[in-house]
Amino acid sequence: MLRAGLFAFALVFFGASAVLAAEPMAPSDIKATFFTGQPFTATTPSGTKFKMTFTPDGKMTREPLAQRGNASTGTWKLSANGFCTTWNHSKPRCFTIVPSGENKWSVQRIATTIATTVSVWSK
Repeated sequence: MLRAGLFAFALVFFGASAVLAAEPMAPSDIKATFFTGQPFTATTPSGTKFKMTFTPDGKMTREPLAQRGNASTGTWKLSANGFCTTWNHSKPRCFTIVPSGENKWSVQRIATTIATTVSVWSK
């Protein structure tokens, strides 16, 4: 009886976790949501905020919203699983975006099998 109870608990727990885990956005949805030329806010894990603007022609800018952080320009392109950016004087890096709340998205860099949130975008 105890095993049946533990099994039922595991099914409910892991089933609920699967439902709550959001799937990464498709590249076409990322483009339609963020790469329109309309600015949005990006917040780093340390709390630095930037105004980000990705234009449909593959260009991007970031401007700090406080005295911390540096302004920069670069380019973006869609990838098979998300998008890639190249900021001036930096190597290209690729990301996925996962919805994380109302009008919030986690930008994640994937290294092997571990996803690291590098920013939270909000509108």
